[in-house]
Amino acid sequence: MDEGMNLQGINYSNANTLEPNDPNLENVNTVNEVVEEVPKAVEEALPDNLVENANYLHNDNLFSNIDFGPLKKYLIDDNITDISYSNGGQVWLKSLDKGVYRAEEQDINDALIEKIAFQCSNVMGKTFNMAHPFLDSESAELRMNFVHDSIARNGIAAVFRKTPAKIRLEKEKLLQEHYVTLNIHDFLMRAVEGHCNIIVSGETGSGKTELVKYLAAHTKENEKLITIEDTLELHLDRIFPERDIVAMKTNNIASYSDVLVTCMRQNPKWILLSEVRSAEAVTAVRNSISSGHNILSTIHADKAESIPHRMYSLLETNIDVEQFLKTIYRYVQLGINVRGRYDPKEKRFRREITEVTEFFVDEDNEARHNTIYKKTVTGHETYNQPSKYLKEYLEGQGVTVDDLFVGYQDKEVINPTTNNDTNLNNGFYNFDNVTPNTNVVSNTNYYNDTAELL
Repeated sequence: MDEGMNLQGINYSNANTLEPNDPNLENVNTVNEVVEEVPKAVEEALPDNLVENANYLHNDNLFSNIDFGPLKKYLIDDNITDISYSNGGQVWLKSLDKGVYRAEEQDINDALIEKIAFQCSNVMGKTFNMAHPFLDSESAELRMNFVHDSIARNGIAAVFRKTPAKIRLEKEKLLQEHYVTLNIHDFLMRAVEGHCNIIVSGETGSGKTELVKYLAAHTKENEKLITIEDTLELHLDRIFPERDIVAMKTNNIASYSDVLVTCMRQNPKWILLSEVRSAEAVTAVRNSISSGHNILSTIHADKAESIPHRMYSLLETNIDVEQFLKTIYRYVQLGINVRGRYDPKEKRFRREITEVTEFFVDEDNEARHNTIYKKTVTGHETYNQPSKYLKEYLEGQGVTVDDLFVGYQDKEVINPTTNNDTNLNNGFYNFDNVTPNTNVVSNTNYYNDTAELL
């Protein structure tokens, strides 16, 4: 409670100095009883799955100063990840099970959003008006962005994105919801154990960061992690408070390059970049992996095999494309693509791993890729044996994956820049022309926990 705050005419900050016979002491005791009963009343009123999530609103200094009004119920709902407000009263939610949908909320209007924006600007010591029409506000577990109505001509616009300090993904749930198959899940766990450099691709909202957090959770406990972010989303230091983790945040003073130099001196085993979305971040990834550190990161791309070229497109210099791609292909072992979509059959929003691709440079010094796993929207899945290069790398780290791919046959992989084989299509055999089981394992309705490998 604020120092010097008055309740019923009492200076509550000095309540402990009251004498036993002071008539005001009875009022103080009443206040104490009420304060003690409030959390209990809140807990009884909220559904069980919301009690834990309501706590972070009280543990965050920024939240304690902001009145979110009717928006608060969405902020404490763990199932909701994003809230969008626009167009004079339209509230759109993104949830883990429904995807994006519109909420009917008459009490959430321009006046409320403006009130929240002004509260944020006051807490942060910033200005939000026609002269400063954009406002970014970031707390421990919530990111907010506001656009003033002088720019958003149909009314103030706002986005609230929750970044909870928890690992949402769990193995049993991932398998149950067909997010990933058992053998691919175990392959990825061994890839982390074998210190593979991994970049996760996907569209906005597909769950890239959540997958990186899940992978990071399976790094060895005695391996030091350093996270480098421009907006805090990973929260691994709070999820694993007993581990050797340093959470670094870039800003106008400390750039990615500046932070990375210091990061190297901290002697981490793993470096986690929240997202590769700038030339500076690409350079940070390249410098990290070429110096022998292991990285986990995300990038906005439509498929895993395009990750190296997507990274090159973010560069602002005229660096030699072949040289750059070979560096990425040589040091980034795996790319994973995740997809979020609405499933009309299950009538829910689902996220899933759709592609796992390995990168390498062969004996002829050619940059190549091999897509180990791919899943289409219809559920058709194709598998390929990991290359000898990946197996040798993992074996050098004391990890083997042969038992996960029993029955797989080696096949020629695809040069990322040329493709002259009429039976090859984006790294996969065309099953109209090639008999299955000669080079891949295919099962259109593959939704079991284990693969029946032929």
